[in-house]
Amino acid sequence: MFQKWTELFSTLRTSHGKLGDTNPKMLEAYRHLSMAQGSNGALDAKTRELIALAVAVTTRCDGCISSHAAAAAKAGATEAEVSDALGTAIALNAGAAYVYSLHAMEAFGEFKNA
Repeated sequence: MFQKWTELFSTLRTSHGKLGDTNPKMLEAYRHLSMAQGSNGALDAKTRELIALAVAVTTRCDGCISSHAAAAAKAGATEAEVSDALGTAIALNAGAAYVYSLHAMEAFGEFKNA
């Protein structure tokens, strides 16, 4: 196992205090950016999360993988859909995307079974 993804997700959700306390405008701007995602309604939540998970793999962000694996599971994504989206990341980012795709599949499985 690479990571305990549900624990990482929980830690991320509770650890923003120090940054928020010292840089509240930045944290508020980030929240607004996240809320604006998908606001035109062209993509459904599941599709957006599949894209976000693939992008998280290419940027090698474990926190992003955790967050978007949880959101993809909540949005009803299947393992086959996650695998297909991650295949696109691998095609665009080769070896590093392959390794982080393994992380993302593990994270998705953990959240899907939680």
